[in-house]
This record gives sequence, structure tokens and C-alpha cells, in this order.
Amino acid sequence: MLIHSVSAGTTTQTPEDDMGLLSILRRLKQSPEQEVRLLLLGLDNAGKTTLLKQLAAEDISHITPTQGFNIKSVQSSGFKLSVWDIGGQRKIRPYWRNYFENTDVLIYVIDSSDRKRFEETSLELAELLDEEKLVGVPLLIFANKQDLTTATPASELAEILNLHTVRDRVWQVQACSAVSAEGVQEGMTWVCRNIKFRKK
Repeated sequence: MLIHSVSAGTTTQTPEDDMGLLSILRRLKQSPEQEVRLLLLGLDNAGKTTLLKQLAAEDISHITPTQGFNIKSVQSSGFKLSVWDIGGQRKIRPYWRNYFENTDVLIYVIDSSDRKRFEETSLELAELLDEEKLVGVPLLIFANKQDLTTATPASELAEILNLHTVRDRVWQVQACSAVSAEGVQEGMTWVCRNIKFRKK
């Protein structure tokens, strides 16, 4: 059964919420020694690096555009989590496909406030969903920058991206702000619930 949903991300963070990836990993107890590979993609300036640093509980005050890619690998409680943050500039995008192999969850980040680029980001996402190596891979879309007054709501973004036509995978649109971390934990909880573990 496919589960499609859009989340407004209205829950508030409490100080006890540990944003780090390690805390999320500890909840994944089903399959020890299993590498979990998350692919983090999106156009340039969508907020991918800020999101990645937020997940790793790192300082987000100085962030420069990603040239090439960042890879974060975290090991804890018998899990290896690899997050690939790949630069979104147009000239880098053709290289994205080099990183598709063995992806457990695709996380696609969108700048919800940049309406001028919705068509571009929609086309890129459609191409990703057509990729043979990403067939059936669960999709989490972070509708980022919800802290800005110009942000488009997650439900409207789902319509713009034609997600109602996606039938071959589970997907979720999660409203978030990578800067304030609101909605990030909820998105990662969804990831944990929907990881399709590969056969060894």
C-alpha cells in the first residue's frame, strides 16, 4: 500500500528533541550492521547544506554554496548512515546520477519561497523519479524556508510538483525551516519509518 502525505510541520521543537542523526539512528533497531544511504538533492540555494548541518548538529552560521559534494557518514549502534549532499548548480546536476546506486531514501529539498524556480525544480524532480536506479525509492520532499513570509505551503507545492501522479513509491512533503530546524525532525522520523532495507 502506498502512503502519500503532505505535512505542514506545525509541531514545535522542545529542547529535549535531539536533532542529531545519531538520535534518529538509535530508533532504527530492525536491522543491525545495515548501511542506510540517504541521497540529499535539490537545486542550488534550496538549503541542502544548512539542512545537512542541522541534522549533524553543526554550526549553521557560515554556509557557502556547495561546489561538488559533501558526504556525511555517521556510525552508531551498528548503523551506518551516509548522507550525500550534492551541489545543485546546473553544471553539476548531470553528475547526480553517479550517486544513485543503492539509495534507500531520496530527500529532495525545495526553496518554498522561490516561485520563479518551481518549474525548474519540478522538471529536475520528474527526471529523478524516472531514473532506473531510483525506481521505488521512498521520496521525502523538504519544503524548506517556511520561516519566510513568501513561502508556498507544502500542500500547494505538492500540487505544483504533480505528486498526485507518483504511484510507484511512498512520498511525503514536509514543511520545514532548515534555519530554525522546525519540521526537520518530523521529516527524518518519516524517513526512518519508510526506509526500504536492501537485501544484503
